[in-house]
Amino acid sequence: MKVLIITDETEAIRSLSLNIQEALNTIDSEIKILAKICPAQDFRGKEILPADLFFIGCEDPSPSSFAWLEEMLSHINLASRKCGIFSVKAKSISYLNSILKDCEAEIAGSFLAENGKIKKTDIIKFIKQLINNK
Repeated sequence: MKVLIITDETEAIRSLSLNIQEALNTIDSEIKILAKICPAQDFRGKEILPADLFFIGCEDPSPSSFAWLEEMLSHINLASRKCGIFSVKAKSISYLNSILKDCEAEIAGSFLAENGKIKKTDIIKFIKQLINNK
């Protein structure tokens, strides 16, 4: 399974993305998972096409690094793809839901790490939910 993690590269979200990547590599599964972190400012669209599952995370709504990502998501159909969204702020979760609306990706779960506090067990539960959500 190929997984793409798109981030705004703020410290809190970078930390969460690394935790998600680590958890993906440690989940007991018969599925081989290859996870790649992609800063939104480097995202060009082609990275998402081979991904079976993708995550998008940002600290604040509408980060400037998400301009191209927002534009691309309004023009691509990702109806067969599962997506997980994550942030440290509830407003950002709402924002991420809104930018994914047009692409029709299946938002299979969201993860809010309030105050940047992260429990590895919570991240693993979040990821398993996404992988096993049929």
